[in-house]
Parts: sequence; C-alpha cells; structure tokens
Amino acid sequence: MHLRFKNKKITGILTVLPRNEVNYLDEIGNYNFSEKQSLKLGKIMGYGKRRIVDEGTNVSDLCSYGLNYLFENKLLDKDSIGAVVLCTQSPDQFLPATSNIIAGKVNLKDDVICLDINQGCAGYEVGLMQAFMLLNTGSIDKVILLNADILSKKISIKDRNSRPLVGDGASITIIEHSNDNEEIDLFIKMDGAGALSLQIPAGGFKLPSTDKTAELVEDAAGNLRALDHLVMKGDEVFNFVQTKVPEMLYDMFNKLEIDKSFFDYYFFHQPNKFMLEKLAEKLDIPYGKMPNNICEKYGNGSNITVPLNICENLGSKALTESYSVCLGGFGVGLTWSLIKWKLGKLDFCEIINY
Repeated sequence: MHLRFKNKKITGILTVLPRNEVNYLDEIGNYNFSEKQSLKLGKIMGYGKRRIVDEGTNVSDLCSYGLNYLFENKLLDKDSIGAVVLCTQSPDQFLPATSNIIAGKVNLKDDVICLDINQGCAGYEVGLMQAFMLLNTGSIDKVILLNADILSKKISIKDRNSRPLVGDGASITIIEHSNDNEEIDLFIKMDGAGALSLQIPAGGFKLPSTDKTAELVEDAAGNLRALDHLVMKGDEVFNFVQTKVPEMLYDMFNKLEIDKSFFDYYFFHQPNKFMLEKLAEKLDIPYGKMPNNICEKYGNGSNITVPLNICENLGSKALTESYSVCLGGFGVGLTWSLIKWKLGKLDFCEIINY
C-alpha cells in the first residue's frame, strides 16, 4: 500500500537507553557451543555490546523518564501534547494500555489521546503513519510517538541465535504540522502468512505461561529455549528481508520517479550486521549511506532501532542541516515499510541514559 501525507515534520528525537551494558564475550560460556564457534559467529553477525534493563524496569519507566527529561529541559511543552502513540511488543501489563500508564506517570491532561500499537521491527514507520492520521484530524497539533521494547526479558540466556542481538530502550519523536508542503510517501505491506516466523509462543490467552512452558528445550542447532521465550526462524526472516525489502524499494523508485541516489541516508531497522550488509550489497547502496553500527554497539532494540540510528549517526548535525532520508522497518508481523521524507533542523536529536 502506498500512502501520501503532506505538511508534517519531526521536530525532535530522543533515545533513552538503559545504563546496563552487556558484552557478547562475557556470555559465551552460556551457550552450548565451543568458544571457537561462538567467536566465529560473533564476528560474522556483528555481536558486540548491548544495553538491557534491570529486572524491575518497564517500558513505562523508560518513556516517562525521557518525557520528564524533555519537560525539565524545556524541549517539550506538556500542555501542547494532543496525542501519545506507543509502539511496543513488551507492554507493562495486558491492561490497561501502557500509553495510559505513561500519561498518568507524567501527569498529562485528560484530553490527550493515548494509543498502544502492537508493532516491533516496523514500529517506527507504523507509529509515524498513525501520528500523521491524528494530525490530519485538524484538532491535534502535536503527537508524541513513543517506541519502546524490553525484549531481553523474553530471550533465553542459552539462545545464541537471539540472546547476543537483543537490546532494550525507548525513543520519543515529536511530530507536528509543517508549512513546507513537503510530500511524505509511505509504503507498507504485511504478510500474516509469515507471522509465526518471529514469535513468543506462550504467555498470552492462547497458551498461558505455566511451569511446563518455562522448561528449556534444545533445538536442532543446539540452542535452549522455552515456549515463554522469543523464537526466530532465522532463514525465513533473512530470505524475507533480502527479497521483500528490495522489491518495495524499487517499487518506490518507480512510482516516485527517483533512483537510489535521491536519498542522503537510508535509516533502516538493524536486525544484525550480517543481514543489513547483505541488503546494502544487494541494493548497491554504500555502507556510508546505510549506517550499520547500532546492533553491535547497543543491540537490536526492535522498534527503536530507526530513531536510535538517526540519533547516533546524525546527532547534532540534524539540528542545523536537512537530509532526504528513507526510513525502513522490516520484521515481526511479517511487516515491511519504507518512508520517503525530509528530515532535519530539529530542536533536539540525542541519546540519554536511564
């Protein structure tokens, strides 16, 4: 699906990361593989450091901390907020909505719309789409998009496929009206037939967590995980990314009558170093235009990787300059999405620690 919006802009991006840093080399002993095998895989996949939350920290804690930071530093006026959209796959509770919990923690007024969206790897683009539609109502002037996940809590410590990748964090993006008449093109698709390629089998109403679902079972590759843990069919996800994302990108080029040189940057979701390098090579896009340094430095934070990518690789440059960017998310759902947009001259673009 191709959607077009106008007169919208991002005015600030803040990423909130846990202080706890874990190094892949310190966890090699947890895995049912030789040290040599693990070191080789780590080099190929780009396993490095990642940030994870403490046991008692939840999504609402990260988001409310970031919002209060913006309020206290006069980067965001609390009374100007018309809606809060939270994209997460690790809510505080089944109910109420975590966005409502966050609104209560930071004392937002009672006519602020609060929405939770269950989205992961493409959550930034899906959240922006929802923000655009809320602004189009004409009654809302500013939308706060929160992206946050703490999926490290749902990864087996003996799962070498996923454990070294997954990091935690949150991001806050401010979306407002603009007078520049800039067109925003959003392409998005969802394939429910592949939904179970990335899943947490137990813990919901279909299969509640029990002692049985917590038992570790060894898979064919030597990883141990339970039904309560995240499981990814790596081959299926890799093939999906390498086929569907290029197809969508070339479809975007054709429909918008542009080519790959149009964009200054491709800020894509970063599942792991290997997958993104292969995607850049397939698309013949220089690594410098498609940054690939998030996963090995902070971990794959699911739906925060795109805004974290922007904060890490543009940072203060985004305060004074503008760039033509392609934002891209792909993964759980299966969902894949691209946004063509002009990004820059922000009020803030930074990373803070929780």
